Amino acid sequence: FVKTLSKQPFHVFPAVNTLFKGLLDNPNFSQLDFSSLRISQAGGMAATQQTAARWLEVTGCAMIEGWGMTEGVAAGTANIVTDRKFNGTIGLPVPSMDVIVIDEEGNRVGVNEPGEMCIKGPNVTAGYLNKDSSEAFTKDGYFRTGDIVSMDDRGYFNLLDRKKDMILVSGFNVFPNEVESVMLDCDGVVDCAVIGIPDERQGEAVKIYVIRADANVTKDVVKDFALDNLTGYKCPRYIEFVDELPKS
Repeated sequence: FVKTLSKQPFHVFPAVNTLFKGLLDNPNFSQLDFSSLRISQAGGMAATQQTAARWLEVTGCAMIEGWGMTEGVAAGTANIVTDRKFNGTIGLPVPSMDVIVIDEEGNRVGVNEPGEMCIKGPNVTAGYLNKDSSEAFTKDGYFRTGDIVSMDDRGYFNLLDRKKDMILVSGFNVFPNEVESVMLDCDGVVDCAVIGIPDERQGEAVKIYVIRADANVTKDVVKDFALDNLTGYKCPRYIEFVDELPKS
């Protein structure tokens, strides 16, 4: 891919955080010509602050994050491209899109409180073909996205994680994306993925799969870094090293 990018100028670069990071880890990527690059659009998964900072340093073009899904014809929220900086949010609703955030009972939550993102607009599906879609919508007609977000006092949305990926540890919500974002700052951690596994004492426990740069990254190194940088219940209790992570 780096060889392909070297053959001609590129102006708009859309990617998921994993691809941005993968390119940055390639020693030949920094040698490319980025003078034509105008927009680096992150989407598909939550982007991380550290990857955004490295991308800006190498390319000179800030990552901007947006959000969308197939049921909304890919458009939902977006940051303003002229901001030219990464702010850690997925931006504001696009024109004609109405967004609310609700709790488990369907009540709207307050500013900076996490909840499920629900959308309504002319681009949002009316339902699934040949399937009862009633549970996919709120009583007032908003499509339930399954994404957990919070809205700040400016109206910008923060993407926390997928609702189905949330881990419940002793009654506390743990978002895998948050833990992954922190653990990627651990020296020698090339990539990682966090899941919840059944636990008799806590209901669920946090497990992390780690791709490491070398054998110097031990379980104790990962554990100590987590304890220093995460609240106790968010720290991985189980650590497994792997050669690769499934991406599809």
